[in-house]
Amino acid sequence: MTEIDNTANRQIARSAGTVMIALLLSNLINLASLTLNATTFGTQAEMDAFLAANRVAETLFLLMAGGALGSAFIPTFTGLLTKGERNSAWRLASAIGNLVLVVLTLAATITAIFAKPLVHYVLAPGFADNPVQEAITVKMLIIMLPSVILFGLSGLVMGILNSHQVFFIPALTPAMYRLGMIFGVLFLAPSMGIYGLAWGVVIGSSMHLVLQLPSLLRLKGIYFPTLGLKLPDVRQVGLLMVPRIFGVAVVQINFWVNVRLASLMSEGSITGLTWGLMIMLMPQAIIAQSVAMAALPTLSAQYALNKIDDLRHSLASSLRGILFLAIPASLGLILLRQPIVALLLQYGNFTEASTQLIAWALLWYATGLVGHSIVEIIARAFYAMQDTKTPVIVGAVAMGLNVFFSVLFSAWFVRIGWMPHGGLALANSLATGLEAICLLFFMRRRLSGIEGQHVLKGASQAVLATVVMALVIWGWLVIAHDQPVWIVAVGGILFGGAVYGIAVLMMRVPEAQSVINLLKRRLKPANT
Repeated sequence: MTEIDNTANRQIARSAGTVMIALLLSNLINLASLTLNATTFGTQAEMDAFLAANRVAETLFLLMAGGALGSAFIPTFTGLLTKGERNSAWRLASAIGNLVLVVLTLAATITAIFAKPLVHYVLAPGFADNPVQEAITVKMLIIMLPSVILFGLSGLVMGILNSHQVFFIPALTPAMYRLGMIFGVLFLAPSMGIYGLAWGVVIGSSMHLVLQLPSLLRLKGIYFPTLGLKLPDVRQVGLLMVPRIFGVAVVQINFWVNVRLASLMSEGSITGLTWGLMIMLMPQAIIAQSVAMAALPTLSAQYALNKIDDLRHSLASSLRGILFLAIPASLGLILLRQPIVALLLQYGNFTEASTQLIAWALLWYATGLVGHSIVEIIARAFYAMQDTKTPVIVGAVAMGLNVFFSVLFSAWFVRIGWMPHGGLALANSLATGLEAICLLFFMRRRLSGIEGQHVLKGASQAVLATVVMALVIWGWLVIAHDQPVWIVAVGGILFGGAVYGIAVLMMRVPEAQSVINLLKRRLKPANT
């Protein structure tokens, strides 16, 4: 292994640790926002309407400027910076920013004009039986559309900062978004009702952008007032975005299908499905998104410099680190889902029945946590190699299966007497797992191997330690079943985490040893 290998891996690890801290803070604020939403609105029809309306804004953002832009822009922008072409890099950033502003403004305007038929015929036909709920959905959809433009610009700024190895501030932006929603619930909702939460989305998206502007200004970049339609680099980003946009569209179609199907189910099904996914994605963000965000610029630079061996090793090390945390997190969520949801949300208007709705969806979503985590890092590796086609084609097939599974499993769950929205969550987990397997296969062929034995050994050790952890958690649930919910949830997390940590240390898992060594280095100056 070369010194360059170690340096790159240390860079990814340091950056991932920074992002993890920021995402942990963001998730704590996210939890506070979720708890406030649950306490204030519960899983009632108004919350279903808000989540359905917000799906439209999220779709427009992701299609035009979210993951699609980042996956195409960062590798191209980083490549120019790596080659010392700073002016070309900033001309590219300026052109993309101007295009994002124009395209998203046009898209938001058209969506506002056709908001009512969009909700009635496409998004949530189940709301047609409740005209008040449908009208609320349409109004909130229009209110939240400016957030699309703000998020689009913010997403571009995030890509610029990540390309300069600036991760902490961009990773804090989700917290700003949630703080805006908290402001909406606390200060606007008392007089405006659910519309206060919608305005909170707009406020939060503004904060999402504003937080990053000082860091952007410190880079002292150059702004060019151009759309750059004839620039080769802009066209390169556009070509890379086309398949990625298609992939995002397929994923969003699946979410729209879920909202559509859930709108035809019992009240609260959309909320149960959305919040169950949100809770699962919190550890997924800390575990996988942090590593993937930190790895993308490094992998892009390694590919630009044709250091394929280094890229292979960095990817394998990132995969091992993700599996080391995702496997126990998945089973832990499955076992502790009920007390965790009750501890986080069961207050005010959020009833025990609401807890059952969320926990049921979380059960089936948590089975897909490992798959989601693998997809996060492998897809970024393809993007780093400026290949957006492979993950998009695989993702499109997987999401097509997801739609099929959603219809199949929801009907099956009804037939056996289970809440059908759980079938929608199971469909997502199964499709994502198949997607992860396919991406691993194609990446292995692309790189002539990804140190499979090394990765498999790490995964096996994680599985063994997780089995021990699961037995301890199961025993704890039996012993503490009649205790207050906070004791059951917190005790299960602490006991399970401690047992897993001891198990991996006893097996001398390198990732665990690295964490211990890092803590020793951090604590040593204080003791000398």
